[in-house]
Amino acid sequence: MAEAAATRRSRITPEREAELYEAVLDLLREVGYDALTMDAVATRTRSSKATLYRQWGGKPQLVATAVRHSKPGRLGDIDTGSLRGDFHAIVAREDDCTMEQNSALMRGLFMAVHHNPELLRAFQELLIEPEMEEFRRVLRRAVDRGEVRSDNPALDYVVHMLIGAFATRALIEDQPPTQTFLTSYIDAVVLPALGLPPH
Repeated sequence: MAEAAATRRSRITPEREAELYEAVLDLLREVGYDALTMDAVATRTRSSKATLYRQWGGKPQLVATAVRHSKPGRLGDIDTGSLRGDFHAIVAREDDCTMEQNSALMRGLFMAVHHNPELLRAFQELLIEPEMEEFRRVLRRAVDRGEVRSDNPALDYVVHMLIGAFATRALIEDQPPTQTFLTSYIDAVVLPALGLPPH
C-alpha cells in the first residue's frame, strides 16, 4: 500500500507536495481532524478533490502522510557516535515553538485516532511503523557500540518513556514540552534506565 501510494504521488513535484502537506497541517490546526474535509483541502490547495483521492486514497492517508512529511529528517540518519548525543540531536531537531505547535496538533490527532479505525491504520502504516523502525536503528547502533546491553529490558520501553514525557508535560504541568525539559528527562530517566552513567 505504501509503495502504491508513493507511485501515485510521483506525478506531483516535491515542492507542490510539500506545499500541500503544509496546507493540510494548517487546516488541522484550525479545525481539527473531524471537521477537516477533502473539499476544504482541495480549495485551500487549489487542487481537485479527485486528484487528492487519486494521489492519497482518502483523508486518513493524506493526514498521516502530511504529519510524517513534517518530521525534520530521518531518525535513523542521526549518528553522533553516542546514544546520549543521538537523543539530544533528536530533541534538537525542533525548536520550542515548533514543538509546542506539534504537541497541540498531535494531541488532537490522538483523540481522533481513538474514534477512527481507518485513521489509526493509516497512522500505524505511514507514520508509527516507519518512525519506530528508524528509532530502533538508533538503539541498535548503541547496542553495537557496546553502550547498552542487548538484554537490557528497558530497550523495549524507550519509546514509551519518551512519548510519556512529551504527552504528560502539558497534562501535569500545564506547559508544552521544551528542548530543556526533554534533554533533562533523557539524562535523568532514559539513559540511566539503559545503564548509561549520569552525564
